[in-house]
Amino acid sequence: MLYIIGALIMLTFVMLITSTRRIVDEVPQDQREYMDPPPRFYRLTWVLVRVVSHYCGWAVPEGTQSRIQESLRRAGQDYTLTPVQFFAGKLVASALGAAILAYGTSKVSIGPLAGIIVGGGFSFFLPELWLWEMTKKRNLAILKRLPFFLDIVVLAVESGMNLSSALAKSVEKLPRGPLLAEINRLLREIRAGKPRTDALRDMGARLNFGPISSLVSALVQGEMMGSSIGSILRAQAEQRRNERFQRAEKLALEAPVKMLFPLIFFIFPCTFIVIGFPIVIQFMRSGL
Repeated sequence: MLYIIGALIMLTFVMLITSTRRIVDEVPQDQREYMDPPPRFYRLTWVLVRVVSHYCGWAVPEGTQSRIQESLRRAGQDYTLTPVQFFAGKLVASALGAAILAYGTSKVSIGPLAGIIVGGGFSFFLPELWLWEMTKKRNLAILKRLPFFLDIVVLAVESGMNLSSALAKSVEKLPRGPLLAEINRLLREIRAGKPRTDALRDMGARLNFGPISSLVSALVQGEMMGSSIGSILRAQAEQRRNERFQRAEKLALEAPVKMLFPLIFFIFPCTFIVIGFPIVIQFMRSGL
């Protein structure tokens, strides 16, 4: 009887491995010649992401795909993942989070069900939080480099270059970062034959960031009206620099308010303990 049970278990295990391999083999290979490497979590779970995106792609409607594509584009991840792959990563993260937290809660009196609900729900939104953080960091990096970039373009335009040549010259001076990548993409589109105003509008729509949208609107309006590009760029550079100083002043004014919580709950109690401990010891020695 034990031999029969062992044989059945072995047969079940072999059939499970065979079925899993067949499921994985039926997933078509990705065409990633022109794609960037996926983020770290997606690289570690890429096999699961591919399988889930292939078999569960029907669960992502076109409206959701458009929203995810826009978010990926703003975060600079549109050449690393497709919307369906990003959604599949959310499902994989949810399953892994539910399994890990369920295992942890099963060791205590809470029970695995609460771990599955909390872990699955929280992990499902972790990729969204990561994408929001990437967008925030990218916009901040663009905002820091924008005044320097505009100064270079102003100098190039006022020396006699046209706008496209000035943008190409600024690329040589900009450090590596999201702004450099976007300007390179803008120049590639212009060299490919797209009108400059359309390429600028596409960059503004791609980033969907206030300072860039303002710059694009001013440049497009200047192109259409025949205004001086140099004066427009100089005004934009001055405005961006003023906004940067105002943002620094705002953060400096917020610092005392942010320090109140650690000051009241951590620093003051330690100070009172250090000051009051010798006094208490003296009272205890004097018999009070």
